[in-house]
Amino acid sequence: MLNRNYYDVTQWQKGNPYQDIGAVINSIIADVKIRQTNSDCCSGGKPGAVIYIPPGDYHLQTQVVIDISYLKIQGSGHGFISSSIRFNTPPEEFSQWHDIWPGGSRILVELVPGEDLASGAAFYVRRDGEPRISSVEFENFCIDGLHFADDGSGKNDPENTYKNGKTGIYIASPHDSFKLTGMGFVYLEHGIVAYHADAMSIHDNFIAECGSCIELRGSGQASKITDNLIGAGYNGYSIYAENFGGLMVAANNVFPRGTSSVHFSGVVRSTVTANRFHSFYPGMLVFERNCSENLVASNHFLRDHEPWSPMLGYDNGLDDDYGLLRINGNNNSIMANHISETIDRVYLKPQDVIPVVIRLTGGTGNYISGNHIVATTQSTGDADTSASCFSAQVGALLTTDRLDMLDVIAVQVDAVSRGNTVLDTGTEQQTVLDRSVNHFRALPSFEYKRSSGVLDN
Repeated sequence: MLNRNYYDVTQWQKGNPYQDIGAVINSIIADVKIRQTNSDCCSGGKPGAVIYIPPGDYHLQTQVVIDISYLKIQGSGHGFISSSIRFNTPPEEFSQWHDIWPGGSRILVELVPGEDLASGAAFYVRRDGEPRISSVEFENFCIDGLHFADDGSGKNDPENTYKNGKTGIYIASPHDSFKLTGMGFVYLEHGIVAYHADAMSIHDNFIAECGSCIELRGSGQASKITDNLIGAGYNGYSIYAENFGGLMVAANNVFPRGTSSVHFSGVVRSTVTANRFHSFYPGMLVFERNCSENLVASNHFLRDHEPWSPMLGYDNGLDDDYGLLRINGNNNSIMANHISETIDRVYLKPQDVIPVVIRLTGGTGNYISGNHIVATTQSTGDADTSASCFSAQVGALLTTDRLDMLDVIAVQVDAVSRGNTVLDTGTEQQTVLDRSVNHFRALPSFEYKRSSGVLDN
């Protein structure tokens, strides 16, 4: 039996999806709205629809506008492949490549953005009134922004600016129970922007080489960002949330080169647990504007230096005394994290600075306990910046020998912060705080005698 609520974009009678899939999907949504008008019939209402995108390349010249609930747009493959590697490779080498462009069910965003962020969104979701728009799902297809653009600075390769005004999915109105699963996002200035999310699930996506990857804006509650592979640009966020309660960030693998791995602004009673974070810059995790009662536990943080030559000239502009983890707020718990900083001293900013690992800039009642900090310095000669992106980064990650100890401030509690507890996270010499107004227990301090190979207590 034919299901009238299942649509294949290649079988729809209006428009050509290969030339403008946006116009085709809008036509399908209009058909759903025409057919599903009764909101309460025999204890049933509007079931919504599924729109299927088979594998292939689909140009998008018209923004998709979604204003109905219970809509699922799905494809058959997230299709991600690195555009950054392609655009930083001499074109004459392409003849030897098996693949050049992203694949799967791929949408090529060819919109010309206006001045506002929403105008450059491939998918724009908005419905006013009650109830909130609900249960819209995006699954298993690729949204490709194609190219970045000149940022006007005169110093950046246009394909490395992370600027083009394009957004993958922009959700403008309060919404409930949205799902993004198995998606691929590449070369978009903004991957996902969602305002006023409730019970949102962003799970098992590949969101990389975007200016910013995930931005939860406005306010929200009870949502999760889990099991994703994420990598933003040097001037954007990997994971950003503001005015949120009950957000769970777990089991994500966040790559360099984002300005931050996680940036919370006014977020409360949320968790950041069991993630692997890798960054080339300080400011990996930032809590600002009184983030309170959050748990940051059992994460692995690694900060090292950019090993790939095409990207050596870029960073997030922060000095190394900013803090790898920078906390502002009350009653947060920073517990049982492994934090590695491996960087040659010549790359420190400014060069004579002692890097700060955890910096508490304001607040009371914070509990910093049992974090294992490994700080080492590596010779500049150990990195092979001429290698491919993959080889350079893997080589840097796997280098654990030929390392010397790096002097760091394990925890710095700024003078305005009082009534906090710091336990077993740094030695006496590695911790800066006013012990008359904060609780402190130091790690034992060892001195290593290289000549004898003996640790002296």
